[in-house]
Amino acid sequence: MTRPTPLIELDELSFERGAHLLVQRALLDMQPGAELGVMGTDPALNIHLEAWCRTQGHGIRLPEDRDDPVRAWVSRGRTDIDRWTGAERAGGPYPRGIQAKAEPHWGLAARGALIEPGAPDLGFDLADRDYVWADIAPSLYAHAASAQWDPETAIDWRAEVSLPAEIELAVVQIMTYLVENEQAALVVPAKLLSRIHPHFREVLQLLAVQAADEARHVEVFTRRALLTGGEMGTSSVSGRESLATLVTEPDFSLASFLLSVLGEGSFLNLLTFLDRHAPDPITRQVTRLARQDEARHVAFGVAHLQHQSKVDPSLRSQLRAAVERRHQALSNSTGLNQDVFDALVTLVAGEWTPEAIGRGFEEVQKLQKDMDEGRQHRLINLGFPADEAADLSALHTRNFM
Repeated sequence: MTRPTPLIELDELSFERGAHLLVQRALLDMQPGAELGVMGTDPALNIHLEAWCRTQGHGIRLPEDRDDPVRAWVSRGRTDIDRWTGAERAGGPYPRGIQAKAEPHWGLAARGALIEPGAPDLGFDLADRDYVWADIAPSLYAHAASAQWDPETAIDWRAEVSLPAEIELAVVQIMTYLVENEQAALVVPAKLLSRIHPHFREVLQLLAVQAADEARHVEVFTRRALLTGGEMGTSSVSGRESLATLVTEPDFSLASFLLSVLGEGSFLNLLTFLDRHAPDPITRQVTRLARQDEARHVAFGVAHLQHQSKVDPSLRSQLRAAVERRHQALSNSTGLNQDVFDALVTLVAGEWTPEAIGRGFEEVQKLQKDMDEGRQHRLINLGFPADEAADLSALHTRNFM
């Protein structure tokens, strides 16, 4: 028994108003070569239908009987079928569909999308899951996205700041130093972003928020520095030399290690110190909010390196070599800007008496000890023996970051 030829009624709907969607849907389940009768009252139907069929690879013939209600017969082509021959999903059986290696031709396609064959390689060189991944990345991103704060409203910029001139100068110098370091912490993830394959989107999103965090820190530290109408403090050559070694590190894991685990990890101690000794409410607010963000950055850096160390037994030797290489590169550096060290002492002292200055000096020495202990703790979490962790921490730059 011969099956009747399927028909579709378009009524007054023209191709200019979406008629192709109905024709396309009717053809979808038909075999190549099968015909579909198209009916409709739009005067330009055949002209538009013929043009559409040509672009889609379908055939078309007109009925011999002019009184036939069918305006044209569309012969199902196979161009749209062939188009997806060899197509693949940009994802695999790994949890959340994340593959061990992202293929170059996936480009910017969404993870899990059906990839049409034939697309340019955009040059994402960080395309191995184990080289960029951390299982904590999705939850950290969710937390980061929900914890964003507005510098204009999260900080009470109208709070009274009435400090002795030299204490205010100390705050300005410290804020100047923080801005310099946060700009380095902004540039590093921003450079890495363009290299990470979008298949690992949670890492991409997390680093994008991290860069946004640092941009916000730069803003609030700058605003606090200039709050009372003075000028910014000083920037030492040694400080910029130290930060340059972070910005120029090309390896993703080593950059994460030097910046997030060691540098920003030490900054957690510094921001806690500034929160505790802040001489005014605005300084306290900006350092406290920044510390919340920095804690996430450190958490990702540690988690990423813990993940990679499980799949790469040589990682710890690479991390050790990175610390030693950086220490050697900075061997002639004078270390922390003396103006910054003195500003920290002055901030704690609060007054110009021998007893107060001595107390301030001891507190800054304790800060450096806390930084060292924090670095050792994180190194031990990465699998370093305690004695080796102590040796490596001692080689960390005297510039804190």
